[in-house]
Amino acid sequence: MKMKYLLLAGALVCNVAAAKDEVVVNPVTEDGVVKIQWQEPKKYRDLKTANEVKSRFQQRFFDTMTKNINKEAEKILKPEQKLEMVVSDVDLAGDLRPTFGATSASELRIVKDLYPPRMTFSYSITEGEQVIMAGDEKLVDMNFMYGTHSTRNQKPFEYETKMLEDWLKKTVAPKL
Repeated sequence: MKMKYLLLAGALVCNVAAAKDEVVVNPVTEDGVVKIQWQEPKKYRDLKTANEVKSRFQQRFFDTMTKNINKEAEKILKPEQKLEMVVSDVDLAGDLRPTFGATSASELRIVKDLYPPRMTFSYSITEGEQVIMAGDEKLVDMNFMYGTHSTRNQKPFEYETKMLEDWLKKTVAPKL
């Protein structure tokens, strides 16, 4: 009987250890013509989740943003060009608020125009080995609530993606 409890306890400890929130210090994501280094995500202003393991949420954000930026960058960049970014801060649209037991999640993200998406990064566009454009950006989309989006079909990180797509179209494309 004691052996059953010992085995059960061992299995529980293994499951807890497997579910431990592993964090990569400076993850790098790549997709097509885009490569992004996410510099010290634990210091980002707001890359928090209400109901998901933090490391999984962050990785999902990194992968989704890289994929979405690549879709727009492939339209703008020439075949030999690549976009490299080093992101130093992220503040997701909205703000996490406690639910005080009203839902199964302990917190809920409230999206209002008071809490716009923000991102700070440096970037370079290369053609072969030559840097043809580089700079530092602090993006804030104060009008993110007034764009053309549907709440029924909202995609993950829609506001942050739109902010970066607009940056590519308005800042990068005219200079290439």
